[in-house]
Amino acid sequence: MIPGARIQAAIELLDQIGAATVPADRLVGNYFRSRRYAGSKDRRSVTETVYDVLRRQGEYAWRAGGTDSRRLVLAHLMLDQDQKADDVAALFDAAKFCPADLDADEQVALAQLSQDASKEAPAWVVGNYPEWLHQPLTRWFGDDLGAEMAAMQGRGSVDLRVNMLRSDAAKAADALAEDDIATTQGTLAPTALRLQSRRSMINHPLYQSGAVEIQDEGSQLVALLCAAQPGQQVVDYCAGAGGKSLGLAAQMDNKGQIFAFDSAPQRLRPLRGRLQRAGARNIQVHALADAAAIAALATLEGKADRVLLDVPCSGSGAWRRNPESKWRLTAEKLAEYGATQGEILRRAAPLVKPGGRLIYATCSILMEENEDQIENFLKEQPEFEVLPISGVWHETLGTDCPSDDPYLHLTPAKHGTDGFFVAILQRRAKT
Repeated sequence: MIPGARIQAAIELLDQIGAATVPADRLVGNYFRSRRYAGSKDRRSVTETVYDVLRRQGEYAWRAGGTDSRRLVLAHLMLDQDQKADDVAALFDAAKFCPADLDADEQVALAQLSQDASKEAPAWVVGNYPEWLHQPLTRWFGDDLGAEMAAMQGRGSVDLRVNMLRSDAAKAADALAEDDIATTQGTLAPTALRLQSRRSMINHPLYQSGAVEIQDEGSQLVALLCAAQPGQQVVDYCAGAGGKSLGLAAQMDNKGQIFAFDSAPQRLRPLRGRLQRAGARNIQVHALADAAAIAALATLEGKADRVLLDVPCSGSGAWRRNPESKWRLTAEKLAEYGATQGEILRRAAPLVKPGGRLIYATCSILMEENEDQIENFLKEQPEFEVLPISGVWHETLGTDCPSDDPYLHLTPAKHGTDGFFVAILQRRAKT
């Protein structure tokens, strides 16, 4: 593909992403599957342009005077790629597979982009997030908001979780090094290895054998902090594709029972194949609407040692990986997530045995989905109490907790992980 064709492909993809509700990576994958002529360098160049635009969309729109894809790409070429205005204009030449000529308004925008920005941009422009989110984000981050949003504009790391049923961190690191794949030990999770350069792992023998899984270090910590013990009964109520269920199985050494539930059967589908690859033998998989799931939940009421609620949320903690989601989020959608989270807490709480633990987790950096939910739950369920995260962390991991009590907060700027929130609640034992 010539440079102009790459630019046109990026514009087309941005148009599709802006009009859709499905994840951007799925749309990008579908786009190139129907365009087999595009080589690996073409795909990489176009994809990088698309994601760079999504990460800095607020800044680009402010400087270019509009949010349409053509203006955003103009801003990317001028501000990120540091190209000259004449060179950028030459890419919009209406040649075959290339963008149409710039119209009069776009020529004005290009001229503006070639000048130094004289007006100081508001915080939400610099931080590249929607203006309406400024107050919710400031609630938690305060003066740290600028640094945290700057970190959110970077690319997420590629982290591996070493499956302790198949290997250990040292052996996995050595095996990867033999294939010239450099890693570093995770700074927080003992199961985490971080790749020093980006590459696909799904065809690597270590992945194919189940010795490693691709999982952010923060996500690994959520499962570890369940502190599940061999022989216990554990419920992963919102299991999705089962990454945390697999981590729990390794933690429990395949002893005891894990019940992996989810409301959407399609989300659970990949888990069945992952179980075999990982050597996990103590996981039962159930779609919540199935008769078997309803029966299992009935038998588990008041008997579960651990109930993990990795609830649906805004995904604001993963904006590095899914930057399109911040532009799709609305106040109405955030309220819907909140209602769903509250309902899941109410439904799952009866499963916890006296003395057992309820672990509430989100990949969100918004207090509306985190602290506010826990406070509301405790008002309704006084038989539960918060266990300070520092104590659970030290008992489980043997190191000092990186977050202030009573909850765990992880962020890209401070911890190098995606943004996560974890609250651990214990049901009071009956007297």
